[in-house]
Amino acid sequence: MADRIAMVTGAGSGIGKASALALMKDGWRVVLSGRTADKLQAVAEEGGASDALVVASDVTDPDSVADLFHKTHATYGRLDLLFNNAGVNAPGKSIEEIDYKDWRAVVDTIVTGSFLCTQEAFRMMKGQTPMGGRIIMNGSISAYAPRPGSAPYTAAKHAITGLTKTASLDGRKYDIAVGQIDVGNALTDMAARMADGVPQADGSVRPEPLMDVQNVADAVVHMASLPLDANILFLTVMATKMPFVGRG
Repeated sequence: MADRIAMVTGAGSGIGKASALALMKDGWRVVLSGRTADKLQAVAEEGGASDALVVASDVTDPDSVADLFHKTHATYGRLDLLFNNAGVNAPGKSIEEIDYKDWRAVVDTIVTGSFLCTQEAFRMMKGQTPMGGRIIMNGSISAYAPRPGSAPYTAAKHAITGLTKTASLDGRKYDIAVGQIDVGNALTDMAARMADGVPQADGSVRPEPLMDVQNVADAVVHMASLPLDANILFLTVMATKMPFVGRG
């Protein structure tokens, strides 16, 4: 295929930015989605794709998501890859202290946003010729080993795993491959605080090792490179020495 079309949500910073740049470098034409158009345009220019499709959008809003996919179809006529990356976190609090608005912000962005984008991607991918495509969900090892005070984020990432599995099944008849990348301690603005110390299961606060976010981007490109008759259902990429495997 002459043009491989990818969409990255939350593409203005962090994992989304790094992945969008890596996909551009690998020859993909990338639709950059996020809340701030200026940031998205800067990513496009950094990747040498100043003519990339930049769409300021809100993944929690069905109308905004529908507009994002409409513009993608109008511009490129198809979609080969969706990276459901958009997400936010909430302040670390014990479950009885969590503000409802913080809960909603996390769940609406990560869970509802991923569902709405996946739904629109299914509609687009099943109707295109050749039919099919790939969807990658941004999961987290928090779903397997949460930190104290992380109920909104951890619950949302658990839900992403359920969405990944069901979408993987539903996508088979349309040649849509769905997989998930679980990330642990990639150095982004959101995770930088880990170098100063974060709460541990034993009640202590300790610094944690971090890895270059480029490792995540490279893994996304690898998942995206597979033919549609092969799928990485779950992939974990993590800082080697972070406290994930073992007792807390």
